Amino acid sequence: MTAQPRAAAKTPAIYASRGSSQYDLILTLMCVVIVISNIGASKGVHFDLPGGLEIVTDGGFFLFPLAYILGDVVSEVYGFKAARRAIFTGFGMALLAVVSFAIIIALPGFDDAYGQEKQAALEVALGPVWQIVLASLLGFLAGQLLNSLVLVRMKERFREKALAGRLMASTGVGEFADTLIFCAVAAPVIGITDAAGFLNYVIFGFLYKTLVEFLFVPVTAAVIKVIKRREPTYAAPELESAAGR
Repeated sequence: MTAQPRAAAKTPAIYASRGSSQYDLILTLMCVVIVISNIGASKGVHFDLPGGLEIVTDGGFFLFPLAYILGDVVSEVYGFKAARRAIFTGFGMALLAVVSFAIIIALPGFDDAYGQEKQAALEVALGPVWQIVLASLLGFLAGQLLNSLVLVRMKERFREKALAGRLMASTGVGEFADTLIFCAVAAPVIGITDAAGFLNYVIFGFLYKTLVEFLFVPVTAAVIKVIKRREPTYAAPELESAAGR
């Protein structure tokens, strides 16, 4: 009886070491994006579109998707543990900013007219309702962790292949969780109390953020490939063969 050949062991997914200075730069940018986005969220933004359509969002809408793009880069290049570290660090920095703003606002200021104007401006710009802050932080934490987990699990299966598909799938899962949690906590605060309004709020937020990230998938994929080639601790056979051509 002829012995059956053993199946070749599957090569584990490759990740770079987070000791790289590139990881530090990405982490720093991610934290800055999160803090600025939360500040921008204190401003309501209204767009009038052709056909009488209206879009209501906040001042951080154009910047927040970048946090997910950076999260994709970290997850793909450095792995889930490095991504989790970046997510918790970003969460911590956002929370530190909120607490710092609250202390700054509570400190006694000048009693003259100019001092009172500045105090009022600080309260409006940096003192959002705590439910909005909580919604943003919880949504970000859950969404980013799911985004990273899906991307890493798919990489374990596909290795270096289907990068665009992996980015899109992880984005869909992460953004849905983020949007659902944020809207569930924030909706009562901004006056959305009926089911139809809540559904509209969730669907628009999810579609907008997901569409933006889908449009940037080619850019995200290109950045990931550049970082992989420049990262000395990342050595995928596909990249090595491409570099040798």
